[in-house]
Amino acid sequence: MKTQLDLFNKAIGSMYEMIGYKKKQNKLLPSRTTPILIPFQITKQLSVILNTASGYAILAGSAVRNTGKTVITGNLGLSPGTSVGGFPSGILIGSEHINDESANQAKNDLSTAYYDAAGRMTEDLVKLSGNIGGLTLTPGLYKSLSSIALSSGDLILDAKGNTDAVFIIQIATTLIVRIGRKVILAGGALASNIFWQVGGSATFETNSVFNGSVLSMHSITLNTGAKLNGKIFAINGAVVLAGNTIVKQ
Repeated sequence: MKTQLDLFNKAIGSMYEMIGYKKKQNKLLPSRTTPILIPFQITKQLSVILNTASGYAILAGSAVRNTGKTVITGNLGLSPGTSVGGFPSGILIGSEHINDESANQAKNDLSTAYYDAAGRMTEDLVKLSGNIGGLTLTPGLYKSLSSIALSSGDLILDAKGNTDAVFIIQIATTLIVRIGRKVILAGGALASNIFWQVGGSATFETNSVFNGSVLSMHSITLNTGAKLNGKIFAINGAVVLAGNTIVKQ
């Protein structure tokens, strides 16, 4: 009787050990995620023509405000507003145009460019929404009917070896780049060929790195340490800076 009981207990113990082992093995298995595949677009986009606005690193509608050691390489313009503050301590490596003939013409050209970018349509455009961090986009036209954020990873723009390749991203409302996130250029992509058309406002959080021309209908805010290679255009609103580096491309 004792022998049978011992054998029974031993069998039960072995069964529990096997169950525990399987549970442990299951915990080690990688979680399965479905990759997001971005279709390759056949239609090639032409560049958005900025005309006289192309000489500006920053062009705003109502005001430009800066705190900290911001360095801007390129011209700074404001039209029709007249309020520019924080230079110095900010450094402008370029010319300042405040509601003068140059700024007014650039503003007109900017409006034309904005509506050109916003009005682009193709049959093979790719729709985006929400967080696009972690994605890789190839040249073409992208459209969001709401907001776009870079929050869970960096965004790669891959020109596939074509330095003339154009990227146009249409955003209906807001663009937000979270702390430390980056737009990374690959395959010969150039910041001068990337256009972000934003129907609302754009915010670049602390230490983020961005590439391309941002054409925003309202305000643009760069938090401390944010860097941008390209151009910052706020048609109706203000540009707010805080110890940033902006290099016109």
